[in-house]
Amino acid sequence: MYGSEAGTEDVERTAFRKAEKKYKLYYDNGRKKKQPRPVDLSEVLDFKSISERYAQSAELPAGISKLQCDFDRPVFCLESHPGFYFIPGALTIEEQCQWIKDSLTSFPQPPNRTNHNVIYGPIKDLFVSAKQGKVLVEEGPSHQRNGTDSNNDPSTAAAPSWKFSDVQSFSSRGEVCKSVPASVLLRKLRWSTLGLQFDWSKRSYNVSLPHNKIPDDLCQLSTKLAAPAMPSGEDFQPEAAIVNYFGQGDMLGGHLDDMEKDWSKPIVSMSLGCKAIFLIGGNSREHTPFAMFLRSGDVILMAGAARECFHGVPRIFTDKEHAEISELELHFSDEDDSFLEYVRASRVNINIRQVF
Repeated sequence: MYGSEAGTEDVERTAFRKAEKKYKLYYDNGRKKKQPRPVDLSEVLDFKSISERYAQSAELPAGISKLQCDFDRPVFCLESHPGFYFIPGALTIEEQCQWIKDSLTSFPQPPNRTNHNVIYGPIKDLFVSAKQGKVLVEEGPSHQRNGTDSNNDPSTAAAPSWKFSDVQSFSSRGEVCKSVPASVLLRKLRWSTLGLQFDWSKRSYNVSLPHNKIPDDLCQLSTKLAAPAMPSGEDFQPEAAIVNYFGQGDMLGGHLDDMEKDWSKPIVSMSLGCKAIFLIGGNSREHTPFAMFLRSGDVILMAGAARECFHGVPRIFTDKEHAEISELELHFSDEDDSFLEYVRASRVNINIRQVF
């Protein structure tokens, strides 16, 4: 899924890598503080503007068409990339808030695995612990943390060696042991997996790992969203999902999502939080990719030939001018400040797959 097709020096020279570097966040050192380096966004496709223009004049830019289907919102296609569909504003603001909350509170919960499992094992209630200012403390010897059993199957591991503790009670012990603030772990949360669990070391789904089914409401939504890209007469069967978490300066390098059995079934990719740039190229990194904006509530579908195209996210915008999250801020302002604080500097992507 994230493997490279060439050596580092070759990748650095590819057209896809050049596009990544063009849009990636770099800083110029100013007199008082670092300033984001200006970036030329004139060639980035803006499907929000395209949709608004189409609603007014029924006109579309060259190379972009509208899919004729029964979906309740316009579905746009890149004619150069069969199987690629873009649905701007597919999610209501209420849906966006719901999935952001779930992505932070319930989706990282065991038996779902996260990038933290390899070091700390299963971690419960990360978001709540960060909100409460707790620290994760090593309470005993690590159990094969560098091996494979506890990493791959939490149910076979010995009792957890890390637990959240209040700072005050931890300090009063006077013990010398490893600890890390929950807030740091939350900022470093990069992915969680729902449904069938993906084994990153083997680049395959491990059906033997303990897992829960994808939540019913997410299944229903993704089945509805997938419909425009599905073969006639078939329904999407959500079996696995990967949730990606992005902070300021984060990116997702060019890759293929190629571990599912039937590529005629789409990946349903939901964008939440700060605006981002998405790149989609061809079946080699040598193909110059298209760049497009992804806003909170946008959905991308990739099926068929589009599944063979390298794609990635080189940039998210966390500055007030470009993030475009005012509606989210308004809705979260009446709720827990922790959600508001997180969404102001982050992006979440939920991509749902039919594995078999």
